[in-house]
Amino acid sequence: MDIFGIDFTSKPSRRKPITCLHCTLDSGVLRYRSLEEWTTFGEFETALERPGPWIGGFDFPFGQSRRFIETIGWPLSWAAYVELAGKLGRSGFREVLTSYRERRPFGDKEHRRTTDKIAESISPQKLYGVPVGLMFFEGSPRLLAAGLTIPHLREGDPLRIAVEAYPGVLARQLIRRRSYKSDTRKKQTDDQAEARLDLINSLRQEAPKRYGFSIEAPNSLCADPGGDDLDALLCAVQAAWAWQQRDNRFGAPESIDPLEGWISDPQLADNLYHFPA
Repeated sequence: MDIFGIDFTSKPSRRKPITCLHCTLDSGVLRYRSLEEWTTFGEFETALERPGPWIGGFDFPFGQSRRFIETIGWPLSWAAYVELAGKLGRSGFREVLTSYRERRPFGDKEHRRTTDKIAESISPQKLYGVPVGLMFFEGSPRLLAAGLTIPHLREGDPLRIAVEAYPGVLARQLIRRRSYKSDTRKKQTDDQAEARLDLINSLRQEAPKRYGFSIEAPNSLCADPGGDDLDALLCAVQAAWAWQQRDNRFGAPESIDPLEGWISDPQLADNLYHFPA
């Protein structure tokens, strides 16, 4: 099976492209094949149309929280509210989220999905710092328009499958909270370079028991101080695990909220079974 790991950005450029790692999963081994970079959303859209079979792990939130959707009065289906968000345009989407936040009381301005709470990821409404709200806006409408299958959210082309990935949760499992990357040159350190090597070595060691397959990938993926190449590998690992679980709901528990979506990872899936409503 062709496996893609996609490290996403809400504003691709030559300095900060969308990074795609191509792998294959065969006979219990996830093998690195090549690395591709897209500096425009047009290139990303073209890649989504590539004939399958393939599955990709995409590093951006596919959905918003149920609380936000119900409170703001958006449609109660994933495809419908993603389409609505896309039609707002980038500035319109930003204005809607900003206005919503301004009307909310302190401490209740941005909501997280259940999967975000378990993964310790930030709200998909966030517009500043790490602007995952803009990543949702730029990513999810394009997945919808491309007609992909997104397990538990949308039935599309069964040969082109997208799952939500989050490399941060996998990195924390392997090297705890050690810093391993920075996009700011002045903040890039030798300690981070060492942490990236420790991360890939730990991944190779732990993958067979955590994910059910071994990993063949070069240390050269650790050379990027921004961590994009390595994050793309982590996304590919989470996508490959979902593919292995395709006959078991792609690894998602039955309790998954079809409005919010879920992050593909065995630890998160196990915790979702026990997370209080």
